[in-house]
Amino acid sequence: MTIDTQRQEVVAEARTWLRTPYEHHQKVKGAGVDCAMFPVAVYAACGLMPEDTDFGAYPTQWHLHHDEEVYLNIVLKYAHEIDGPPEPGDFALWKFAKTFAHGGIVTRWPWVIHSYIRRGVYEEDTSICADFRQKGGAPRPVRFFSLWSDQ
Repeated sequence: MTIDTQRQEVVAEARTWLRTPYEHHQKVKGAGVDCAMFPVAVYAACGLMPEDTDFGAYPTQWHLHHDEEVYLNIVLKYAHEIDGPPEPGDFALWKFAKTFAHGGIVTRWPWVIHSYIRRGVYEEDTSICADFRQKGGAPRPVRFFSLWSDQ
C-alpha cells in the first residue's frame, strides 16, 4: 500500500466518525469520543498506531491550569513534527490556553476533522472558525505532525 493510499484511508476512516458526539475520554464510533481518543481510534483502525494507546487520566480543563505538554508529548511518541503545510491524514495540534491541547486530522489544509466539546466530530475550515482564533482575532498557534516518514 502506498503512502498516498494510506493517507486517503485515514481521511476516509475519519469521515466515518462524523456526527459522533463528544464524550470525554471515550472512543466509541457513533456514541462518543474526545479530541485525544479520536485520532487514536482513526490511526489505529488504519494500522498506523497501537489501538491500546493509553493517555492515562486527563481532565478536560488541563490546558487551563497546567503548562505541562501532556497531549503534545504523547503525539511526539507516534509522529514527527513537520513544517507544513500538512497533507491529508497528517495531524494538527493547536494551543488553547497554556498548552497544545486540541488536535484534528487534516483532510485538506486548512480543513480538519476533529471532536470538539458540545459539538462532537465534524469537518471544518479552521482558517475561518472562531474557535481557532485567539482574543483579538489572531490565529491560534498550530503545529503539524505526520506518521509517515516521507516528510
